[in-house]
Amino acid sequence: MEWRLLPMRIDDAFTSMAIDEALLKLNAEGESPNTVRFWRWLPSTVSIGCFQSLEKEVDLSVAKKYGVDIVRRITGGGAVFHDHDGELTYSVVCRQSEVPADIIDSYKIICGGLVKGFENLGLKAEFRPVNDVQVNGKKISGSAQTRRWGSVLQHGTVLISPDVRRMFELLRVSPEKISDKFIASVFERVTTMERELGKKPSFEEVREAMSNGFENSLKVKLQEGALAGEELELANEIKPKYASEEWSRKR
Repeated sequence: MEWRLLPMRIDDAFTSMAIDEALLKLNAEGESPNTVRFWRWLPSTVSIGCFQSLEKEVDLSVAKKYGVDIVRRITGGGAVFHDHDGELTYSVVCRQSEVPADIIDSYKIICGGLVKGFENLGLKAEFRPVNDVQVNGKKISGSAQTRRWGSVLQHGTVLISPDVRRMFELLRVSPEKISDKFIASVFERVTTMERELGKKPSFEEVREAMSNGFENSLKVKLQEGALAGEELELANEIKPKYASEEWSRKR
């Protein structure tokens, strides 16, 4: 079975979220193929889960200070800092019938692509329910999923070399937690590819390894393709929603 693999993109947060939603809608309508894609965020961004409160999760003054965008996802889960220089993000869009009906089982299958991808790069990884991937017992990837109209969207992070101190400045944590001691404790639970490998792999290296991993886990052949005109057109129509105050402050 062939699925489409899109070229890696670098987009602002609102474009990235609009593309994911457009692919989900058109896949559900039978107008877009099952698709895997990878992208980076420019500028760096904090994304918040669909059901979270913007003011409770993000320090807006710090985001403004550093020129960091904020966007609300259509998937659940918590607030995430997406570092332009230190993270690769993936998304998988497919018909619901392509993955198990059970949510955790579907996470295991899709995150299995990441597990294989990390192994391709020389790291021993494992899926950790509900939606994390760990290396050496530490989180290196988190994902979120939504199911709408008969299709599934799952997207998530691949931590290459993110700025953890910047992350905790942006997210609503007490000032005393932004300390060397606290950052050290975070690295007892979270890790990065640079830390585990002793070097920072290129974004293309990671994309290739993860693409091969998804082929293995999903039992498909990924065929390089491009976004269709209809997909870009719909994404452009959806984008203003993600950039709007109404959407970002809906809760």
